[in-house]
Amino acid sequence: MPEDLHLEPSRCALVVIDLQKGIVGMPTQPHDVQTVVGNAARLADACRAAGAFVVLVHVGPSRDGQDALRPVTDQPPAAFAPQPGWDEIVPEMGPREGDHIVRKRQWGAFYGTDLDLQLRRRGIDTILLCGISTNYGVESTARDAYERGYQQVFVEDACGARAAEDHAFSLRVALSRLGRIRSTDDVLRALGR
Repeated sequence: MPEDLHLEPSRCALVVIDLQKGIVGMPTQPHDVQTVVGNAARLADACRAAGAFVVLVHVGPSRDGQDALRPVTDQPPAAFAPQPGWDEIVPEMGPREGDHIVRKRQWGAFYGTDLDLQLRRRGIDTILLCGISTNYGVESTARDAYERGYQQVFVEDACGARAAEDHAFSLRVALSRLGRIRSTDDVLRALGR
């Protein structure tokens, strides 16, 4: 049985990964997109009310695409031509006054962004992490946060992946070693909501 979750909102940040129009337009498992977005929005509202910092992360290359990664891989990514508005954060998430927006160019939200700086300047040591996709953006961000010494809580039912087995594998093999896995309701209770 996992231990009870205790959170000090002033030392917490909710970091929401890639809940943007072009990504939520694709199906997710085991939690569908509506569930992931709905739970993330509940978390964001509760964090704002409790005084926790809310960070909305979205991904996209520069207009000319020259900053996109192009590694040589055995499984090349599918051709990608983003449609206008693809990288816009879904309206359910905001942004609201006081939220911080991070635009990233790769899977993880720390590399090449001001995320670490913004968290440290606010005295934040605990990250509540959710979004799409569990095994890419969420896990990459979690690995970087771990290496920077942050405590982490992964909100399982506010995450989704393209396949249920990808979500489960990431939680079981990686995320459970980087932090604690809890539900939206567990986190809301810990925030006093």
